Amino acid sequence: MHPKLKSNLELLGIYVIFAFMAVIIIYPIIWALGMSLNPGNSLYSSSIIPKNWSFEHYKWLFTDPNSNYLLWYKNSMIVSVTTALFSVIMTSFVAYSFSRYNFVGRKSGLYTFLILQMFPVMMAMVALYIFLHLIGLLDSLTGLILIYIGSQIPFNAWLVKGYLDTIPRGLDEAARIDGAGHFTVFIKIIMPLAKPILAVVALFNFMTPLFDFILPSIVLRSPENFTIALGLFNFINDQFSNNFTRFAAGAILIAIPVAVIYLFLQRFLISGLTAGGTKG
Repeated sequence: MHPKLKSNLELLGIYVIFAFMAVIIIYPIIWALGMSLNPGNSLYSSSIIPKNWSFEHYKWLFTDPNSNYLLWYKNSMIVSVTTALFSVIMTSFVAYSFSRYNFVGRKSGLYTFLILQMFPVMMAMVALYIFLHLIGLLDSLTGLILIYIGSQIPFNAWLVKGYLDTIPRGLDEAARIDGAGHFTVFIKIIMPLAKPILAVVALFNFMTPLFDFILPSIVLRSPENFTIALGLFNFINDQFSNNFTRFAAGAILIAIPVAVIYLFLQRFLISGLTAGGTKG
């Protein structure tokens, strides 16, 4: 086969795969958007985007006295922002310690983190449920936040440590020769260079609580403490509820904070996702 023809066929195959994946990803989004604009409450309509489309479901979410959507949205933002913030802080200290210092138990700690990544947090939910009950944090956003932060530390620590290992140690030594202490090196030298990987950690830890349903359904019981995923589930789960259109409208609005965070952090994301794997 002629090399140019072979190259064109390979390029065509790549475009076909991309087009197929784009349809799989974009179609559900368009379908959900169209359903949210459907004036009724039916799951189906004659076309993806209704001819007599309306924003009545979005209006209902924000104005109806029976809607707790704004409360659920606020709870989700509290959980997501707090989880992302404290995950970045804790992961930074843990990863920096494992990357820059040799101490007793360092290798065992790294292997422990690696092993913990193999087990989902759901395996420990019975123990976590009892623990939260004993300390009085069951059915509270604080208890949910603690679970999210703790469960993400092993993965985040490995991810950030791999990135920090690519930063030359000569920078640390030069700063110490100039009189900088350990904390100064960490804050003023390492952390500014680690912004890309910290952006990745922040985005992942912001998104996880926002979209998660299983953990909130186990920890939270009171409707005033529901996160948005748990609250929206009631639109289609209650005995006399089939509000699929309101569910779609509420789900579409979840994408807004994620899109804003992504646009804000996008200049860091590519380098953060690729650089951490160059050195173990």
